[in-house]
Amino acid sequence: MDEERDTDTATIAAVLDDEYARAVLAATSIEPMSATQLSETCDASPPTIYRRLERLKAHDLVTERTRIDPGGNHYAVYTARLEGVSIRLHDGVFTAEIARREPDVADRFTRMVNDLR
Repeated sequence: MDEERDTDTATIAAVLDDEYARAVLAATSIEPMSATQLSETCDASPPTIYRRLERLKAHDLVTERTRIDPGGNHYAVYTARLEGVSIRLHDGVFTAEIARREPDVADRFTRMVNDLR
């Protein structure tokens, strides 16, 4: 049995088992949203939203992008990358295959710059 694969499957299942994480993914699959917007849309406190966003980012299920409002203030918006999950059972082992949306050009550029640091 591949313990790392089982851990990944269990971790992704645990992330997706959380109602707030699912609500964040659902909302951000429609349009990019700030944490404040997500708090209102998901009917959850800001700390709850931020915890879910951190966990979703850690598993590359959402991307974060900085926007600038007309007043020059910076804020983050989040977009779902999750496209689908497939769970398979073969020879007594569960595996999860995660399909992710390709990040847009700006997200790819940001990752490239961050990787250079």
